Amino acid sequence: MTKCTAFVNARLLDPASGLDIRGGLLAENGKIVDFGPDLFRDGVPDVEQRVECDGLCLAPGLIGMRVPVREPGAEHKETIESASHAAASGGITAMVCLPNTDPVIDDISVVEFVARRAREIKMVKLYCYAALTRRMEGHEITEMGLLADSGALAFTDGIRAVSDPLVLRRALSYARTFGLLVIQHPEDEAMLDGGVMNEGELASRLGLPGIPAIAEVMMVERDLRILSLTGGRYHAAHLSTAAAINAVRRAKFDGLEVTCDTAPHYFALNENAVGDYRTFAKVSPPLRSEADRQAVVEGLRDGTIDTIASDHAPHDQDSKRLPFAQAEHGIIGLETLLPLTLELYHNGALTLLEALGKITSAPAALLRLPSGRLNRGAPADLLLFDPDRPWKIDEEKFRSKSKNSPFHDRPVQGMALRTFVEGRTIFTAT
Repeated sequence: MTKCTAFVNARLLDPASGLDIRGGLLAENGKIVDFGPDLFRDGVPDVEQRVECDGLCLAPGLIGMRVPVREPGAEHKETIESASHAAASGGITAMVCLPNTDPVIDDISVVEFVARRAREIKMVKLYCYAALTRRMEGHEITEMGLLADSGALAFTDGIRAVSDPLVLRRALSYARTFGLLVIQHPEDEAMLDGGVMNEGELASRLGLPGIPAIAEVMMVERDLRILSLTGGRYHAAHLSTAAAINAVRRAKFDGLEVTCDTAPHYFALNENAVGDYRTFAKVSPPLRSEADRQAVVEGLRDGTIDTIASDHAPHDQDSKRLPFAQAEHGIIGLETLLPLTLELYHNGALTLLEALGKITSAPAALLRLPSGRLNRGAPADLLLFDPDRPWKIDEEKFRSKSKNSPFHDRPVQGMALRTFVEGRTIFTAT
């Protein structure tokens, strides 16, 4: 049976094409049939569902491009189902999970398990990365071709860097054969030396071992040297330092096929958020100096940083309510991705379309997904949101199983009101 949904009186936003107009959109059987300013000028046809947008923004659904869902292996922190509900409430219609599960996603059977669980839950679309090396141990590369054929979008060892340059060279060479993307966590492990926060005056004052900013740029520059030798597609994840961003900027100018992302906490916070040993602000790489934070904003502004990832890393209370040095790294980010990204718009760093593009069309293009844009025939994965509605982040209202957010009580602007996957409503704000 044909299922049609009419979205009327919307502000249509499409970062991929630069579209920003008042109009309507018609979805049929999960696909966008048509949209434009004159679509319903002669009246709205009889449809199964009519969505009155009241002039609010209708855009492609967001893409959460780095989400450890903790299933299988650590379901007490998060499950595919709880992460899906959290994502939907944040306007995310597709998310990509990291391979750091138990067992690791380095085998076709685990890729298929993730896909099967997503089909059972019927919420947001769930994809996965596969491990770059077996068991993410950094020694033997995985069967990338077979894993890609089974649905893996890219290859990464998650929050572990591939330290052996020869292994990375082989991985990039092999990936190039299939046109696959290699994603690196850029942090030189030899430089960490037990560090738990950004190296500097604050770390010294708190008596905590620091991680120098050069730990990031050393790995990025090494990897770019290898990339210049092998060719292929290389992506540096969650950049946090001015030096690393400059290295990627130069590599792009030189014609290397390199991309990178950052996460909201690297442009919304600096190392001062650690305060008096606040473990909810402990992330990897660590929050950096104010100068680095401003460099991240500039990298987003000039296009050096291609995408923004939620970097959702759920942890239970027992993992975070510990002395700072023993606490786990990571914060949750699915439900705050939209309002924190919109801070770039409200602060004047990016236009509305530019900010949305970092979490819709840009990750879709990078990962070669069919969503992330308003196209006739594209999936009707959509977000209705108010870019100006003020609210205060409240961790107690999060749908994620975990609550480890440093943004609790932060006033923000921009709220997801309804989320649609293939024209079907999966979230409505109350």
